[in-house]
Amino acid sequence: MANKVEICGVDTARLPLYKEAEMMKMLEQIKAGDMEVRERFIKGNLRLVLSVIQRFSGRGENPDDLFQVGCIGLIKALDNFDMSHGVKFSTYAVPMIIGEVRRYLRDNNSIRVSRSLRDLAYKALQTKEVLSRTLQREPTVTEIANAMEAGREDVVTALESIQEPVSLYEPVFHDDGDAIYVMDQVSDTKNTDTKWIENISLSEAMNKLTPREKHILTIRFFEGKTQMEVAKEIGISQAQVSRLEKNALATMRKELI
Repeated sequence: MANKVEICGVDTARLPLYKEAEMMKMLEQIKAGDMEVRERFIKGNLRLVLSVIQRFSGRGENPDDLFQVGCIGLIKALDNFDMSHGVKFSTYAVPMIIGEVRRYLRDNNSIRVSRSLRDLAYKALQTKEVLSRTLQREPTVTEIANAMEAGREDVVTALESIQEPVSLYEPVFHDDGDAIYVMDQVSDTKNTDTKWIENISLSEAMNKLTPREKHILTIRFFEGKTQMEVAKEIGISQAQVSRLEKNALATMRKELI
């Protein structure tokens, strides 16, 4: 995408470049209703759209689609730009374009999220923005939920549902050598070699027990039942269960040493 000259039929190499003073003058004419200048202004800022959508390359999205969505963000920025704030148009437009692209990616995500959950998430984001200005700091999730009169868990779930999924093959660091990808930073704590070996050892040790001992340990430690519940289930006393359990554990310890 970075080397692409033509996108959506637009030859980006031929796009006009305007200086800041020219753009401010054009904005005044646009606010006065000059549609011809408006069209020229939009074309003069398409490079801005192109630079923004390059941030989203590598996600498998069609560059032309992203460019069109970015153009919508550019037009929205132009329609809502207030010259009295004294900021550059590009400073205001870039977050608008990024927001529009992110919205598109969320709404077209293969992981489908219900409309009500998305609406709650967007409301939470708006509430967060208002509270940030009021409190002059980042509000907590509890503060956001209270302001919305919604449950904290509901707000957390909604905000998590609109997070963009990260590809395991997305690079997180790159120098002159090989890139480091997300998958290189993710460790599997459940299926490590150590735990795999431990499971085999436990299985071998369990095989040394009598069927009754094995059954008792299974329902005690894998099903989480109490000694009283085990005694009732297999028809013996709690004291007998305790004795059989201790003997079984002692046998397994000898096998595991």
